[in-house]
Amino acid sequence: MKLALWQGISPAADMDAACSQAETALKAAAAMGAAALVLPEIWLQGYNQPDIPARAVAEDSAPMQRLALAAKASATALVVGYAERDGTRVYNSAACFGPDGGRLANHRKLQLYGPRERSVYVPGDTYTTFRIGEENAAILICYDVEFAPHIKSLADRGVTTILAPTANMAPFTHVMRATVPAMAANHGVTIVYANYCGHEGDLTYVGGSLIAGPHGEILAQAGDTPALLVAEIPPRDPARLATQSADLRVIE
Repeated sequence: MKLALWQGISPAADMDAACSQAETALKAAAAMGAAALVLPEIWLQGYNQPDIPARAVAEDSAPMQRLALAAKASATALVVGYAERDGTRVYNSAACFGPDGGRLANHRKLQLYGPRERSVYVPGDTYTTFRIGEENAAILICYDVEFAPHIKSLADRGVTTILAPTANMAPFTHVMRATVPAMAANHGVTIVYANYCGHEGDLTYVGGSLIAGPHGEILAQAGDTPALLVAEIPPRDPARLATQSADLRVIE
């Protein structure tokens, strides 16, 4: 199976531009045979935009319906980060639309990062798993991926692919250099980590989006400019898969 990600400059609250970029990236990913495309965190509104609560949209809003139709038109699944409004609550969410345009999942970020996120969003409290082709998939958002217990819990549930929208900014380059490949290797999962590049307000994004295979190998990695990455995911080799999860000794 091939998986893809789009690393782009924030649409900066221009939802039409966000959808247009997603549609273009989907067409290109589909042409290269990708089963799914992952976009960055809060892609629809822009991660570091003011007045996020006023910009938040419902799961079935017009922009989300447009993206569902784009997934169907390209016959390629799409994971998009967005600020989700549910009544009075706002979540840092990511939806996955299947290749038929149907909603496969809607994940709400578990680990909110820093005082700004905690002042804007309500944290999610459940894992989100679903099928992409023959793979058991899950969504984690940005900071979620940096917590080994979450990766372990998903791997223990049979998840083999983690799709991760992110908004990783300077100076945290260690996440793509070391953390994401190590998480993939230690738990035998593929991780598709889709970041921004460029600037947005007072943030400088570090790019470096990557697709890490289940043995920790970096299958594709972006620099610090816009990029579409597509990589063939290798079969999981039982002889190479990590056994830490099964071998863990719990010390009281």
